[in-house]
Amino acid sequence: MSCIPRPFVCVLLVLFSQQFHPRSVVSAERSKHVLAIGIDGLRTDALDAAKTPNIDALKKNGSYSNTCKILGSRYQKNDTISGPGWTSYLTGVWADKHGVHDNEFGGQRITRYPHFFHLIKQQYPDYKTASLIDWYPIDKYIVSKADVRVGFEAHGSDGYTVFDQHIADRAVKVLAEQNVRATMVYFGSTDETGHRYGFHPAIPQYMRCIEKVDQHVGRLVEAIKSRPTYQHEDWMILISSDHGGEGKGHGSGHQVPTIHNIYLIVSGDSAEKGEFQGQVYLVDLVATALKHLKVELRPEWQLDGKPVGLLPRPQ
Repeated sequence: MSCIPRPFVCVLLVLFSQQFHPRSVVSAERSKHVLAIGIDGLRTDALDAAKTPNIDALKKNGSYSNTCKILGSRYQKNDTISGPGWTSYLTGVWADKHGVHDNEFGGQRITRYPHFFHLIKQQYPDYKTASLIDWYPIDKYIVSKADVRVGFEAHGSDGYTVFDQHIADRAVKVLAEQNVRATMVYFGSTDETGHRYGFHPAIPQYMRCIEKVDQHVGRLVEAIKSRPTYQHEDWMILISSDHGGEGKGHGSGHQVPTIHNIYLIVSGDSAEKGEFQGQVYLVDLVATALKHLKVELRPEWQLDGKPVGLLPRPQ
């Protein structure tokens, strides 16, 4: 019986593993892109009960948790409302650093702890970014550097439903046609509908609203897949919220799990698959996005989050 030289066997094994386990490590060749989707006031059990095939598909192709915390163990003095929630989502630090404790944004320190687009631009000034939002305070107070910037000022559940559609339409065009590296898309109708009718899986208006947002999410994913360069790109899609809800509100929800627990979804070829095994936090989203984009996480940024749900890169 002939013997195959050992080095040749090793080469065969490496080739075999790369061919049949293509997602065990991250592809080094494809350009990195991030889409962060924010869904305001998204209660976790309502998302679980809703008919959301597009978000379900993203969960299946990534890591997820429905017990992601909107408050850290170090600091919990801010209210469980949108101002501090979205600021933590977009800066990667808690309210004791970014200074936003309510929806008035008084005392904010966004210049010191900026939107993560600013951190990307420090290392990759040519990377194109896009922000599309219909809760105007996010655009006014947090968004500092965005090459494409859309900020609508919607009012009421009906108004947000209309403007969410406008946001989706604009985002589809941007994602399909422009060479964006980091995009943030915000949908606000879920929160406004919860305030009007109630945050609960038994509320049909709230459930229909979640399902409509899922349709928007599906359109964003299809826009990405329609890009002529898609086969040469490695997209990471992140989904989270600023809080859940109970009754018709979500303030002072520090001890209310349906308020302070939210979903975090990290989806894409470069994502691990299945539920997160450890505790994850809202501030982890920024560090995860930056890590995927190969942005060096610098100590002077003082990020409170950590990268989560990413496959190891090849050596």
